[in-house]
Amino acid sequence: MNGCWWRPFHEQGQVAIVHVDLAPHTDCTPDVLSWLDQNERERWQGYRRAALRREFARCRAALRAVLCQHLGCSNGALAFAASKHGKPFAVVDGTPAGISFNVSHSGSHGLIAVTPHGRIGVDVEERRCRPDPDGAIRSAFAPAERAELTAAQGPRKVDLFFALWTMKEALLKAQGVGLALDTSEFEIPFEMRRGSRSGVFRFPDDPTVKWRLENLGNTDFAAAVAHELAPRPG
Repeated sequence: MNGCWWRPFHEQGQVAIVHVDLAPHTDCTPDVLSWLDQNERERWQGYRRAALRREFARCRAALRAVLCQHLGCSNGALAFAASKHGKPFAVVDGTPAGISFNVSHSGSHGLIAVTPHGRIGVDVEERRCRPDPDGAIRSAFAPAERAELTAAQGPRKVDLFFALWTMKEALLKAQGVGLALDTSEFEIPFEMRRGSRSGVFRFPDDPTVKWRLENLGNTDFAAAVAHELAPRPG
């Protein structure tokens, strides 16, 4: 199953990722809005910019469709709540659902990652010029990463910047603690900084928890997903 605005993008083990088309040329508004509940339609109407309305409606409708498919529930039975750090989770008929998900969007692209076990985070970024990339390099990356970015030139520097950026963001989103972590205090695995598409990561302050990190970037956008391996009970 897929809609005119979303399609399967990637699968790895128990992790499934779909791509949401956020380009303005795709007209599927009636189908999209049919998935939203009353509160979501009111939120949609509250956005003044067309791009924000499109991003919210299509990502939320695709998320609902994907979750209903994985959970085997009707759209009317599905609702959302949030953790104390603001990370949303699914509720079916008033009971928290046994599934983890995360959503990210940038420009014309959205990604939704879902898995039945473990925490998950996904990030997508269009490779457009940032107003102060050197400032981001100084503040967001660890010393070894800064040295590698400083030494890189041209397209290699841009690709490395966005690859590292999306992987760090995916890890932060997977942990679900908001801005409580400083991204300059941990490094992306060395082999992934050298081009490997996947690897295992551990946060320095919690090395017992392993995360599978994957670089999903392609010619259209930079992206990454982080998934908790062997999650702790509860």
